[in-house]
Amino acid sequence: MKGQPSFAALLEGFFTQRLIQQRQASEHTIASYRDTFRLLLQFIHKRLRKAPSSLALEDIDAPLVVAFLDELESGRGVTARTRNLRLTAIRSFFSYVAFEAPAHALQIQRVLAIPSKRFTRTLVCFLTRGEVDALLAAPDQRTWSGRRDHALFLLAVQTGLRLSELTGLRQEDLHLGAGAHVRVIGKGRKERCTPLSKNTRAVLTAWLREPPRAPAQPLFPNARGGRLSAHGMHYLLAKHVAAAAEICPSLKQKHVSPHVLRHTAAMDLLQAGVEPAVIALWLGHESIETTQIYLDANLESKQRALEMTTPPDGKLGRYRPDDSLLAFLKSL
Repeated sequence: MKGQPSFAALLEGFFTQRLIQQRQASEHTIASYRDTFRLLLQFIHKRLRKAPSSLALEDIDAPLVVAFLDELESGRGVTARTRNLRLTAIRSFFSYVAFEAPAHALQIQRVLAIPSKRFTRTLVCFLTRGEVDALLAAPDQRTWSGRRDHALFLLAVQTGLRLSELTGLRQEDLHLGAGAHVRVIGKGRKERCTPLSKNTRAVLTAWLREPPRAPAQPLFPNARGGRLSAHGMHYLLAKHVAAAAEICPSLKQKHVSPHVLRHTAAMDLLQAGVEPAVIALWLGHESIETTQIYLDANLESKQRALEMTTPPDGKLGRYRPDDSLLAFLKSL
């Protein structure tokens, strides 16, 4: 349409002006939104046979977006939760476009009206104390990497830091004197300090004596002294969980990710009697409602609640088989 910005210009403005300049979105949000539009542009090229640079805004309507989301589920096998995250990125873009290209208001409204997909919310997975002990004992502390992994997992389980927060830590983020704590800039650019236990403080103090492998390296570097990637963290955790499962067989039934270590920290606090509001602050949650998932998964508190009640009396019934002729008719 004459006088209207092109799709390429709108998409570039969305990233440079809206996300980076105005909202100062984190690098993780920008990377997630970038991947969404990379996948969307690949899908559009396959469907419409148009190069990304030649697309017009009117090419991307609600039916095309829905087809893209369906393709993610059927072709790439993503979950409904991931589908909804991709839709969130697309909605954010079209909310920006609503002010930049008002002539497309009807098309934009239809895209924004695409509903999120509902899905079953399963109970959070977390590790028991025995499973945590087996995991922490798995790394060979006679090696540099084993000492790193032990300190990394211990810090993750005790503080509940997110994966990006763990891998981004630097030595100056640690305070190991009186009132030992770790400082992070978390989700939503919120700064928070998490206290360290005496044991965690001792392990980290010993880890800091390790000679650096690169100048200005992260607290938990890779073998070359650079930042440990998310893939690297998943690989290390899977390796040590497999070793720990030989000692603690219950680990074989669990899919242990870095986020499970975060859940484990939250459940430890909850089972120790810490209030949900404090747990939300500890984990850096935006709302206390997010902490509800740990209340749902805490079977111990439900068991204590059951013991405080007076259960209704029930009468034992006795099974009596049907008459043989009636049983025959029922089976037809």
